[in-house]
Amino acid sequence: MQVTALILALMMSSASAVDESKGQVAANPIRRVVNLLQDMQKKVEAEGKKEKELFEKFMCYCKNGATELEAAVGAAGNKVPKLESSLAGAEALQDQLVKDAATAKLAVADAKQAMAKATGLREKENTIFEKDSADYEANIAALKKAIAAIESGMAGKFLQTRSSTLMALQQLAINRDMSSADRDMLSAFLAQGTGYAPRSGDIVGILKQLLETMEKELADMTAAEEKAVKDFDLLIAAKNKELDANTNAIESKTERWAELGLEIVELKEDLDDTKKALGENQVFLAEIAKSCSTKEEEWNQRCKVRAEEMLAIGETIKILNDDDALDLFKKTLPTPAFLQTRSSTINMRRRAIQVLKSARQHGSDPHLDFIVLSLSSKSGGHFDKIVTMIDEMVALLTREQVEDEVKKAWCGKTMDKAEDEQKALERKVADLVTAQDDGKDTIETLSDEIEALIDGIKKLDKQVAEANEQRHEENTEYKESMAGNVAAKKLLELAKDRLAQFYTPKLAKGAAASLADVMMHSASMAAPPPPPETWGAYQKKSEESGGVVMMLTIMIKDVDKEITESKVEEEEAQKEYETLIGDSAMKRRRDTQSLGDKESSKADLEEVLHRMAKEEKSTKMEVVATAERLRDLHMECDWLLSNFQVRKEARSGEIDALKNAKAVLSGAE
Repeated sequence: MQVTALILALMMSSASAVDESKGQVAANPIRRVVNLLQDMQKKVEAEGKKEKELFEKFMCYCKNGATELEAAVGAAGNKVPKLESSLAGAEALQDQLVKDAATAKLAVADAKQAMAKATGLREKENTIFEKDSADYEANIAALKKAIAAIESGMAGKFLQTRSSTLMALQQLAINRDMSSADRDMLSAFLAQGTGYAPRSGDIVGILKQLLETMEKELADMTAAEEKAVKDFDLLIAAKNKELDANTNAIESKTERWAELGLEIVELKEDLDDTKKALGENQVFLAEIAKSCSTKEEEWNQRCKVRAEEMLAIGETIKILNDDDALDLFKKTLPTPAFLQTRSSTINMRRRAIQVLKSARQHGSDPHLDFIVLSLSSKSGGHFDKIVTMIDEMVALLTREQVEDEVKKAWCGKTMDKAEDEQKALERKVADLVTAQDDGKDTIETLSDEIEALIDGIKKLDKQVAEANEQRHEENTEYKESMAGNVAAKKLLELAKDRLAQFYTPKLAKGAAASLADVMMHSASMAAPPPPPETWGAYQKKSEESGGVVMMLTIMIKDVDKEITESKVEEEEAQKEYETLIGDSAMKRRRDTQSLGDKESSKADLEEVLHRMAKEEKSTKMEVVATAERLRDLHMECDWLLSNFQVRKEARSGEIDALKNAKAVLSGAE
C-alpha cells in the first residue's frame, strides 16, 4: 500500500515540478543550479551520516550475531552426541525392561504352577492320611476294647458276640507284621470260644504289644502329616512372596517402560530439533560471514564514491558562484530551454525521492530503499531500474500471495487434523474410564462370587463329613442288627430242630446242637447215655409241639424278612451315600475349578485395569501435548486466516497500482 501511494505521488508531482522549474530558471537559472547543487550537497551529507549509522549497526550485528551463533553452534555440536548417547541408553534400557518383565512373567507362571502342583499333592497326601488315621483309630479302639474285655474275664462273651471289634482283630491278625507264633496264637484265640481262657494272658500281651506299635505308628503318621502341612504352608508362603515380588517387578518395569517410551520420544524430538537448529545456524553463520565481508567492501566503495561526489559538487558550486563567472553567464547565457529540461528531470527525481522518504516514515521497506537509491543515482537510464524494481516487486507480491494461500491451506488441514486427534484422544480417555469402571464392577462381582464359592465349598465339606459320620453309624448299627438277627434265626432254627429231633425225628436236620453252638464257641461236651428204662412207652406231646414249631417257623420267617429288609435298606443307604459322595466330589471339583478360574480372571482383570490406568495417564499426556500443539497452530495461523482476504485484496490493489506506475514511468522516459 505504501508503494502504491508513493508511485501515485510521484506521478502527481511530476507535472507540478516542471511548471515550478520553468518559473525559477527563467528568473535566475545560475542561482537555481547553485541552489540545486547545494541541496544535493546537503542530501549527500545527510545520507552519508544515516548510512554510516546503518553500517555501524550492521557491523555490530555481524560481530555480536556471529559470536552468539558460534556459541549456539558449539553448544548444539556438544549436545547432539550427548542426546544420541542418552537415546541409545534409553532404548537399550527399554529392551532390557521388556526382557526382565518377560522373565518375571515366566517366574509368576512357574510359581502358580508349582503352587497348584503342591496343593494337589498335599490334598492327595491328606486324603491318604485321613483314611489311614481313621483305620488306625478304629483298630486301636478295637484293641483297647478287646484288651479290656479279656482282662476283665469277659473273653468268652467277647468272642461270642461276633462284633465289628472281633472282625477288626481278625483282620489285624491277618494283615499286621508279627511273628508266626504270635499270629498263630492270636488266630487260634479268635477262632476258639471260652475254653481257651488259660492262654488269655499271652493274648493280652500280644494285643498290648500290637496296641503300642499301632499307637506309635499313628503318632509317627500324625507327626509326619503335621510336618507335611507345615512344610506345605512354608512352601505356599514362599511362593506367594515370590509371586508378589515378581508381580511388583512386572508392574514397576512396565511403568518404567512406559515412562522410557515418553522419554525416548522427547529425546528423539530434541535431537531432531537440535540437528535442524545446528544446520540452520551453520548456514546462517556462513551467510553472515559472507554478507559482513561484502557489506564492508560495499561501504568502503560507497564512501569513496560519496567523497568524490561531494568534491565534484563543491568544486562545481565554487565555479558557478565566482563573481566573474556570474558576470560572464549574464552576458553569454543562451535561452533557458536547455536548463528547463534539465531542471524538469532533476525536480522529478528530487520529488520522487522526497515522496519515497516520506513513505518510509510509515515503515521500513528494503525495496523502497533500493528505489530511493536508484533515483538518487546520477547515471543514465535510472527509470529503467525503477521499472525493473517494480516488476520484481510485482513478482514478490505474487509469490507472497501464493505463499499465503499455501500456508492457509496447510493451516486449515493441520488444525483440522490436530482437532480430530484431540477429539479421538479425548474419546479414548473416556472409553478407558468407562472400561475401568466396568472392570471394577466386574472385579467386585467376581470377589462376591469367589467368596460365595469358598463358603459353599466349606459347607459342602462339612456336609460330606456329617454324611460320612452318619453312614458309619448306620453301617455299624446295621452290622450289629444283622449279627443279632442271624444269631436269633440260628437260635430259633436250633430250637425248632431240637423239638423236631424229639417229636419228629425223620424231619430233624441231624445231630442235636447245643445253645452254646448257636452262640458260638461254647464248650463242646459229649451227650450223656440214655437213662435206664423204668416205665412204659412215653406219650409225646406231639400236638402241643406242633403249635410251638409253627410259632417258631413264623418267627424265623419274620427274622428272615427283617434280615432281607435290612439288607435292602443297607444297600439303598449305601447307594445313596455313594451317590451323595460322588455328587459332592463332582460339585467340589466344579466349584474348585470355577474358583480357580474366577481368581485367575480376577487377577488378569486387575492386571488389565493396571495397564488401562497407565494408558489413560499416557493418553491424557497426549491430549495435553495435542492441545498445546493446537494452541501453537492457532497462534501461528489465526492472524493469517482472519486477515487473508484483506491482505489478498490489498496485495491485488498494490500489484495493479505498480503496473499502472510502470506504464506511467515508461511514458515519462
